[in-house]
Amino acid sequence: MSRAFVFPGQGAQTIGMGKALADAYPAAKAVFDEVDEALGERLSALIWEGDQEKLTLTQNAQPALMATSLAAMRALGAEGVKITDAAFVAGHSLGEYSALCAAGALSVADTAQLLRTRGKAMQEAVPVGQGAMAALLGLDFATATKVAEEAAQGQVCQAANDNDPSQVVVSGDKAAVERAVDLAKAAGAKRAMLLPVSAPFHCALMAPAADVMAEALAGVKIQAPAVPLVANVRASAVSDPDEIRALLVEQVTASVRWRESVAWMAAQGVDEIWEIGAGKALSGMIRRIARDIACSPVGTPEDVAKVTG
Repeated sequence: MSRAFVFPGQGAQTIGMGKALADAYPAAKAVFDEVDEALGERLSALIWEGDQEKLTLTQNAQPALMATSLAAMRALGAEGVKITDAAFVAGHSLGEYSALCAAGALSVADTAQLLRTRGKAMQEAVPVGQGAMAALLGLDFATATKVAEEAAQGQVCQAANDNDPSQVVVSGDKAAVERAVDLAKAAGAKRAMLLPVSAPFHCALMAPAADVMAEALAGVKIQAPAVPLVANVRASAVSDPDEIRALLVEQVTASVRWRESVAWMAAQGVDEIWEIGAGKALSGMIRRIARDIACSPVGTPEDVAKVTG
């Protein structure tokens, strides 16, 4: 059996995530302490008993989701699971940082600080209200891309997330994304709706954030991960630290090629995937991409017991 560990992106955050892991496993609690120390604030208090709206702010959600994923990974470690029990790691957008941290390429402190910087930079790249994202359901990637190109009309509208065979997210200028919603419905989409996000991620409008991340990543030590990373930008495996650094910068403005990434892992013989951290969104996507892959979410002590039992 060949296994991969995958790590969720923004949207999976909920108040209380990771608390049961921290209570059950000292090693999991230590992750939240490390993140609090790295950021110079008690992010853990916000995660466990804070306000959902504040947690959802990009600059908070990104390090919070990473902390929860790493806590789950440490809990697995306490039960004898090693990162090298996986053939590959992968993450959806910010989850790529969680994956690299879990695989030893980045320290927890550096990852937390990078994600705080990334979250702020992505939020500040476009004034609030000027950008938007929309989910197009029931269209394949080629059709969704055509819809985005037609909707642009001189503005930015790009396919940002190729999530699974029936879900593509487009991102760009608000008016262009609104046109894409109408065009998608005309093209036969089952549903097309604007998403409640604070910025248009993974499109050309994020170029200022990519510049910020290029500078931030230049000052951070990246080691070769213990297992290869299936990169969002490439939808295949990378291990070279300089290549990883360049891809993390490119990732800010490029599409998340999740459907292709999962299909690539399946083609390499992966038949089991553990979703490490908050929520089960990736497991749902994976089932729609490669139904023969067995998916297990690992976000609670019960989940840990189930996969290690």
